[in-house]
Amino acid sequence: MEVTINALTIDVEDYFQVAALAEAVNRNDWSSMEYRVEANTDRLLDLFSQRDVKATFFTLGWVAERSPALIRRIQKAGHEIASHGYSHQLVYQQTPEVFRDETRKSKQILEEITGEPITGYRAASYSITAQSRWALDILCEEGFTWDSSIFPVHHDRYGMPGTPHEPYRLKAPAGGTLIEFPLSTCPLGSYRLPIAGGGYFRLYPYWLSRWGLGRINRAGQPFIFYLHPWEIDTGQPRLKVKPLSRFRHYNNLNKCMGRLEQLLDDFRFGSVSDVLSQTKIPAGAVVV
Repeated sequence: MEVTINALTIDVEDYFQVAALAEAVNRNDWSSMEYRVEANTDRLLDLFSQRDVKATFFTLGWVAERSPALIRRIQKAGHEIASHGYSHQLVYQQTPEVFRDETRKSKQILEEITGEPITGYRAASYSITAQSRWALDILCEEGFTWDSSIFPVHHDRYGMPGTPHEPYRLKAPAGGTLIEFPLSTCPLGSYRLPIAGGGYFRLYPYWLSRWGLGRINRAGQPFIFYLHPWEIDTGQPRLKVKPLSRFRHYNNLNKCMGRLEQLLDDFRFGSVSDVLSQTKIPAGAVVV
């Protein structure tokens, strides 16, 4: 039986840039915060090198400006580099003009550093939702060919329930098309359990993540998994935020690296483009 290759993705952002801590950190203060993303990303690069695993690194333009050598190390190691926007702002809180400017800026920064076209995109906090579908048109117009921003679940900050759960061809409102690799969910009766990584990976016991992701593979489909460099960083500063935000950000940080190592033992991984090249995408385009 052929083993399924799954997409391993890293969202390269620092702890102080995440939505859960926005109540404690003003964007204007980012430059004065302790900068930890480079060292944490290097730890992941070391792990992936040891396991001979390739991944896709969705990188913030803000980080790339400050750490161009990091981007070159990621590229030299054979990983795929994609865009995570510029400043990690929720898309549906931006105007189309601001979104376009930031998306174009981030793409140009990454392309100048790597010397290669950047064709993949992931929105901050999966914030392409029903109220920000217009962003899909801009991605098409700015030269992106694939996206991984749509989470087909209900959530207070993101989600587009009712959209496909497997990679598909997406038709944007103005008629352009993108290949969409949605964040993975596992069917539990009529419910779709979000199982794609990040906070869910830290919240669930490992056996549940392994079972849910394995169920996707047993159904003959690849899953996509995501993690942030700050999620393996137990020494990061503890910021004062509301209880829910504190739980979302700091829960089980001490368990994440060990679980990731186990995950790399239990499944096979590659970059998003590696996986999409081996996945049969239906010819028809889906309007979301």
